[in-house]
Amino acid sequence: MKLAVYLFLALTLGLVQSCKKEVVNAGPSASQSTSQNKIMPLGASRVEGAPPSFESYRYELWKLLKDGGYDFDFVGTEANSYSYGQYNGQTFDADHEGRGGITAAEIRNGLPGWLDQGGIPDIVLFSSPGGNDLLGGANYQDVLVDVNAIIDILQSYNPNVTILIEQMAPGDAATMTQQFTATYNTVLQEIGNIAQQQTTTTSSVMVVNMSTGFDANQFLADDVHYNQAGASFIANQYYQVLQGVLQ
Repeated sequence: MKLAVYLFLALTLGLVQSCKKEVVNAGPSASQSTSQNKIMPLGASRVEGAPPSFESYRYELWKLLKDGGYDFDFVGTEANSYSYGQYNGQTFDADHEGRGGITAAEIRNGLPGWLDQGGIPDIVLFSSPGGNDLLGGANYQDVLVDVNAIIDILQSYNPNVTILIEQMAPGDAATMTQQFTATYNTVLQEIGNIAQQQTTTTSSVMVVNMSTGFDANQFLADDVHYNQAGASFIANQYYQVLQGVLQ
């Protein structure tokens, strides 16, 4: 009798330990969101924002999408503490993957962990790709390697992801020296090439032109960051493309 009890307890404990092990090894779910339009704003300080000093486009885009009646969810492991207050009775969805000062290589290295933790997006808004690298004097060809790798990672996590990649808005006159402008114009062209080359049968990589029509005198709070008018311009550029993308 005692032997039967011991065997029963051992079997029960074994099953409990097995169940515990399965839970531990299961890892995070692919996404915590149930929206059909999980949107990840990805990039550096232009995504993150630091209001009231300078703005991110995210709040202005969020309002446009809400007014348009779209079902969507901004996703990411970062969230600003700044309060924009209520808009039509709703609270701003502050989730994003923007980090001030981050380089393309740092995004490339951090992205898998962010996707595991914050969920896998359906749509990625890839802001100013390689902007901090170029401002720091990095070789643009090395930057493009990292940008391509970032797209590869996103597509490996979600083969159906839609990626909106910016032809980035310029900086102020002091930033746009003759040498930097030459590199900047080359990168704008290369971003178009990347979008074409990285588009697959299931994953669209689409260019959003933030350069044409961007007035640095009116749209910048400092050398490279947006004021409210600049944030609205960027948001509207994204919105025009998203209207044809959102489910």
